[in-house]
Amino acid sequence: MTIDEDDILRYDQMVETALRGVVRQSIEEVMEHGLQGEHHFYITFLTDYQGVNIPDYLRDRYPGEMTIVLQYQFSDLGVDDENMKVTLSFNNIPEKLQIPLAAISIFADPSVNFALQFQPLGDDLDEADIIAALEGEGDNPDDDGSGGGKSKGITGEVVSLDQFRKK
Repeated sequence: MTIDEDDILRYDQMVETALRGVVRQSIEEVMEHGLQGEHHFYITFLTDYQGVNIPDYLRDRYPGEMTIVLQYQFSDLGVDDENMKVTLSFNNIPEKLQIPLAAISIFADPSVNFALQFQPLGDDLDEADIIAALEGEGDNPDDDGSGGGKSKGITGEVVSLDQFRKK
């Protein structure tokens, strides 16, 4: 059985794109109406992701990952299909940040117990990985027979959104 990667529907990418749309739409709502009630956002992003534009001293202080809070003091909030922009104050110095939506690893609004965590799958799956994932514990050459095959990449997890809803 040969599988052409172009013939595979990439549900992982579709879901990630849809969920990043929730982030974009949330920011658009705040741009239009401000933060209502107790809403506030914790946004964690990868500081070394291509297109992240932050001051060097922040990149040095937060290598790899940084969390910002949009609550009381922020300005120039903007978002498009690719990036979000915001000005925040660090030690009373306003700094403009540009963060690609794809760089965001966590988006949370603690006021309503809502959070999204992004763990994008790599695009470099080869045919053997796809076949192993589809066939389970089949004749994967990397399988040591223990039932815990070593195929990488494709995993699935069902997440209940009920845990994030207010009761």
